[in-house]
Amino acid sequence: MATGELTELEAAIEKIVTTFCSYAGKEGRKGTLTASEFQELVQLQLPNLLKDVPSLEDKMRELDVNNDQELKFGEYWRLIGELAKAMRKQNAGKK
Repeated sequence: MATGELTELEAAIEKIVTTFCSYAGKEGRKGTLTASEFQELVQLQLPNLLKDVPSLEDKMRELDVNNDQELKFGEYWRLIGELAKAMRKQNAGKK
């Protein structure tokens, strides 16, 4: 897609996508996160931002809008959006 060197923001988006892809499809359908893939991704890649979530199973059910017990990229993206909003609020409070 990109032909030149990526900007910081472009690299961040690429990292979000490649992280999802590296966990999705290890089991279950390719391109989706099963419950165990989601748990592994959160524990290894989001340990600080989701440390206060009482139940990853409940969080996955909340994100899984079509109730197929797997997260497609769009459902995962909702989580990224929630985390970004929380970070923005936290940063706004520091000023």
